[in-house]
Amino acid sequence: MVDNWTFLTNHARVLLCIAHDPGVSLRDIAASLGITERSAYSIVTDLAKAGYVVKQKDGRRNRYQIQAHLPLPEPTRHDRTVGEVLALLAGTDGSAATDADRPHLPPPPARQNATSVTPSGKSSRPETIGQVLPAGNRA
Repeated sequence: MVDNWTFLTNHARVLLCIAHDPGVSLRDIAASLGITERSAYSIVTDLAKAGYVVKQKDGRRNRYQIQAHLPLPEPTRHDRTVGEVLALLAGTDGSAATDADRPHLPPPPARQNATSVTPSGKSSRPETIGQVLPAGNRA
């Protein structure tokens, strides 16, 4: 029996869809990733709440802006930004992930699972906390 799995979570795959087309519909995201529209909506909402994607109304549709300057949510990789990883995965120079013509937006709200460092230099993250993404939304 062969397991069906990918290296990227559905959250990362949705970010790639948005990077390729900031005006992509939830229906198109769902179809291209083989997930339900409800799952696509949930993932985009997760990304927006975490501050990685900003939704803007464009008539009856949404247009998305990726906050490419933000660090990855991985506790060990804060030296890489979302834009750098998207550029690598999408095979671009990063211009697909950002839009320099748009005004700078305020920073996203702090994540609950963010790691902080105590004055002693130790992480305050409890050992039992896993990845930032909920287990039900992993690929």
